[in-house]
Amino acid sequence: MAPRLPRLPHLRAGLGFAAKPGGKATPIIPQQNVAGRALTLVIAIMTFLCCLTIGAVSLVADTASRWQSQIAREATIQIRPGESLDMADALQRALAIAEDFPGVVDAKIIDDEETGRLLEPWLGTGLDLSELPVPRLILLTIDEANPPDFPELRAALTAEIDNLSLDDHRSWVDRLVKMAGTTIIIGFAVLAMMIVATVLTVVFATRGAMAGNDPIIEVLHFVGAEARFIAREFRRHFLLIGLRGAASGGGAALLIFGLFHVWSVNSMATPQGDQTSALFGDFAIGLSGWLGVGALIILIAALTAITSHVTVLNYLGEMDRRALEHS
Repeated sequence: MAPRLPRLPHLRAGLGFAAKPGGKATPIIPQQNVAGRALTLVIAIMTFLCCLTIGAVSLVADTASRWQSQIAREATIQIRPGESLDMADALQRALAIAEDFPGVVDAKIIDDEETGRLLEPWLGTGLDLSELPVPRLILLTIDEANPPDFPELRAALTAEIDNLSLDDHRSWVDRLVKMAGTTIIIGFAVLAMMIVATVLTVVFATRGAMAGNDPIIEVLHFVGAEARFIAREFRRHFLLIGLRGAASGGGAALLIFGLFHVWSVNSMATPQGDQTSALFGDFAIGLSGWLGVGALIILIAALTAITSHVTVLNYLGEMDRRALEHS
C-alpha cells in the first residue's frame, strides 16, 4: 500500500482534487450534477409525503380528542311514544329528575322545531310531529370533573317513566378512541416505511456517486486522504442535498395545510364547510404538527448525512480489502 502523506493542502480546501487554472479546486462530486438534483427531488417528495402523514395524524388526534371531549360532556334521554303515554308530562318529569341529579349541569328538552330540523334530511320540511311516532329527546350536559352515576340515573328515570332510555355515549367514545388509535398507529407505520425508503434511496445515490468518482476517490485514498476525511466531505455534500430536499418538501406540505385552513375558514356557514369542519376541524395542525414537521425535516437531513457517511466508509473499506487481495 502506498504511504500516507501527512499534509495535502489542496484536499483541506474541501473535496478538492485537481487545481484549475484559476486556482480553485475541482470538487470530487459536482455540486449541481444531475444525480444530485434528482436526489434532492426524491428527498423533497418523500419529505412531503412524510409531513402530510404527520399532519394527517395530528389532525386525526386533535379531532378525536375534540369529539371525545364533546361526547363526554353530553348524555341523551330518549322517550319513545306509547299508547297511554302523555309525552309532554313524561318530558317534564324526566327533565325534573335529571336536573336534580348530582353531576348533571344542565338539562334541555329538544323541542318540536329542533326535532323537525334533525329529521329534515330524511323526512323533509313541514313535519307535524303529533301525527308521527317520533321519539323525543332531552339533552344533558355533564360535569366532566364529577360525572353522574349513570346506572343510578338510568334506574331513577326508568322507575318513573315508561319507554325511556338513557344513552351516555360510552360505546361511541370507546369506538372513537379505538379508531383514532388505530389510525395513528397506521400513520406512524407508513411514516416509518417512507423514512426507510428515503434512507435506502440515499444509500443507492451515495454508492452511485462513489462509483462515478471511483478513480478520483481511489487516488485520494491511497495517496494520503483518510477515509474519514473523504466520508466527511461526502457527508457535507449530502447534508446540503438533504436539507434542500427536506425543507422544500416540508414547506410544500405546510403550504398545503395552510391553503386547506384558509379554505376551511372561508367556507364556514356553508353545508360543505360545516361538514368538513365537523370531520377535520379547520385543518390547523397546531403546535404539535408544526414541531413534528420541523423535527422531520431535521431528521431526514441528518439521516441523509449519516447514511452517506456510513456508506462511504463501507465503500472505502471494501476498496482497501480489494487492494489487499490483489497485493
